[in-house]
Amino acid sequence: MPAITLPDGSVRRFDRPVTGTALAESISKSLAKKAVAMKVDGRLTDLFEPIDHDAKVEIVTREGADALDLVRHDCAHLLAQAVQELYPGTQVTIGPNIEDGFFYDFARDEPFSTDDLARIEKRMSELVDADLPTRKEIWDRGRAIEHFKGIGENYKAEIIADLPEDEDIKVYFHGEWHDLCRGPHLPSTKHIGKAFKLMKVAGAYWRGDSNNAVLQRIYGTAWLSDADLKAYLTRLEEAEKRDHRRLGKEMDLFHLQPEAQGSVFWHPKGYLVWRQLEAYIRRRQDEDGYVEVKTPQVLDSIFWEQSGHWSKFRENMFVVPDEVPSTEEGKPILSGQAKLMALKPMNCPAHVQIFKNGIKSYRDLPIRMAEFGCCHRNEAHGALHGLMRVRQMTQDDAHIFCREDQINAETQRFLRLFARVYADMGMTDIRYKLATRPELRAGDDATWDRAEGALASALDAAGATFEYAHGEGAFYGPKLEFHLTDAIGRTWQAGTYQLDYVLPERLDASYIDAAGARQRPVMLHRAVFGTFERFIGLLIEHYAGRLPLWLAPVQAVVATITSEADDYAKQAAEALRKAGLRVDLDLRNEKINYKVREHSHAKIPVIAVVGAREAEERKLSLRRLGAQGQQIMTLEEAAKALAHEGTAPDLRGERAA
Repeated sequence: MPAITLPDGSVRRFDRPVTGTALAESISKSLAKKAVAMKVDGRLTDLFEPIDHDAKVEIVTREGADALDLVRHDCAHLLAQAVQELYPGTQVTIGPNIEDGFFYDFARDEPFSTDDLARIEKRMSELVDADLPTRKEIWDRGRAIEHFKGIGENYKAEIIADLPEDEDIKVYFHGEWHDLCRGPHLPSTKHIGKAFKLMKVAGAYWRGDSNNAVLQRIYGTAWLSDADLKAYLTRLEEAEKRDHRRLGKEMDLFHLQPEAQGSVFWHPKGYLVWRQLEAYIRRRQDEDGYVEVKTPQVLDSIFWEQSGHWSKFRENMFVVPDEVPSTEEGKPILSGQAKLMALKPMNCPAHVQIFKNGIKSYRDLPIRMAEFGCCHRNEAHGALHGLMRVRQMTQDDAHIFCREDQINAETQRFLRLFARVYADMGMTDIRYKLATRPELRAGDDATWDRAEGALASALDAAGATFEYAHGEGAFYGPKLEFHLTDAIGRTWQAGTYQLDYVLPERLDASYIDAAGARQRPVMLHRAVFGTFERFIGLLIEHYAGRLPLWLAPVQAVVATITSEADDYAKQAAEALRKAGLRVDLDLRNEKINYKVREHSHAKIPVIAVVGAREAEERKLSLRRLGAQGQQIMTLEEAAKALAHEGTAPDLRGERAA
C-alpha cells in the first residue's frame, strides 16, 4: 500500500499501485486537467507510470519549471512523425530537445526544402489537434532490433544494439506512430500546443563522426505560449541585427578569410578598440597588484605531458616537430629521435616555469602573474564562429600563486575586480556558478572536496549568490563561471576563475614555509575578459555596434553643412583632438542628411554639425547616435564634456582633476 507524500507534506495512502493521473484526480479535478508529468522522489517521469512504493511525488503541470523541456522533447517526436507520414521511406535517427528548441536527424536521399518545412509544420499542427494519446512499452532487445530492421529503421536498430545490456528498451507510441526513447513524454499530443516553428535544415554526420553518413537535421523552436514564441523570434531578429560579423564589416573593424581559418585580421579601427581594452585592463591589474610577464609561444611537449594537457588536449593542439641537431655529414649530435613541440593552447605551464625560477618564500605569496598571452587551439572548422570561436586567441590571463590560507581573500579580491570591470563595461547583470568535478579529472576526491569547499566558502564570504554546475569543472580543479545577460536578454559566459591543487604538484612548484619546509602553492587561474576576440564580439553585440564613447574607434566627426564653415570645422576638429578625442573631419560637398546617415551607419557616436551660424557663434550642433534631436554647445563646452565621456572609466577622476 504506497504512501504518497505531496509537496505540502500531506500523505495519501492507496491500497494498490497508483498512476500519476489517478493521484492528480484524487487531489482535484482541475489539477488532473493541467497535469502533464510527475516527479517521483525527484525523478521526472510519465504521468501514466504506476507508483508501487512509498514516495515523495510532485505533479508537474504545463505551467511548471519542467514543462518546457517536455514540450520540446515531444515536439521532436511530433516532427519525426509528421516527416514519416509526409515522406514515406525516411529513416529517423535521434531527436533531442536542446536550448531554445529541438532537432531531429533524418536519413533521406532527397534534400528538404523551405517549402517542405512549411508543409511539415502544418502536419504537426494537425497532429496536435488529433490529441493522440501517449503510451509506453518495454520491449525485449532482440524483438526491438528485429522490429526496427523490419520497418527499414536501420539506424534505430544500431542504436538499440549499442545500448547497455541492463538498459530497458522503451518504445513510446503517439497514436500508432512509435519511436525508441528514454522519455518521459506528455500524456497526449494536445498538450504540446502550437507555439512551435521549424527554423532550418542543416547537415549532420551520423553520431557526429565525419566518417559516417551525412544526415539531414531539421531544427525547430518550441515554447509554452504564442507570446513566448513571438518574443523569441523577435529576439532572433534583434540578434541578427547585432551580429558582430556583419557589424564588424560595416564598422571596418576586422575581417576573416579562408586562408587563415579561425584567425582574425584586425583593421586599424578594430585594433584601436583592442588597444583601449588592453590598456584599461592592464591598469586595473596593475593597481590590483599583478606583475606582467611574457612567455614563449612554442614549448616542448614535455611540459604538456607533465601537466596532463597532452593526453586530454593533444588533438586540439598545433604540434610542431623539432628536428635533432646533426653534423654536416648528417649524423645526429644528440641521441634519440626528433622531439615534438606545440604552440601553447594556454599559458599556465609557462607561468609555473617562471614561478619555479628561483626560491620562493611563504612571505612572497601571493604572486599575481599576468600575461596577455597569445594561444592557439585547433578547433574544428565547423565550430569556428566569427570572433566568438577562433583558433588564435589572446587572453587577459593571470595565475595567482598563493598559500591555502590566502584562497579566501584572493577569491574575494578577484570577485571585486571582476564586478568593477564589468560595471565599467556597462554589464552588471551577472550570475555566478560554481562548476564542480567532472567525470574525467586529475586529482583524488579528497583534493576536490578541499578545492570545491574553498571556493564555496569564498563566495559565501563575499556575499555572492551562486548555484552549482555539477560536473562542469576543469579537469584539474573546480571553477567559477560568470554568466552575463546582455541588452536583449541573451546569456554569455565570460571570464573564469579556477582553483588548482594539481598543476603545482605535477610541475613540481614549491615555496619554503615558515618552518623551512617545501610546500606546494595553490594555483588560481583567472581571466576577466576571457579572450579579447570573444569579448570584443560580445561588446559589439551587446551595444549593437554603438560602443561607449571611450571605446569607439572614431569618437566624433565634425561635418559641415556648407563650405563656408570649412575653416571653423577644421579649427573645431583640432580643438577636440587637443582635448584627447579621436576625431574625423567631413568637408565633402554632400547634403548634411546624407553625411549624418552615412556616419550613423558606421556607428560614429557623435556627429558635430557646423554651418554658418555655428561658425559665427563658435558652437557645435551635436547629434548623438540613436538619439533624437540635437544639442547646441560652445566649442569649449563640447570639448570638455566629450573629453570626459571619451576617457576610460578608471581615468575619469584623473581627467577631472
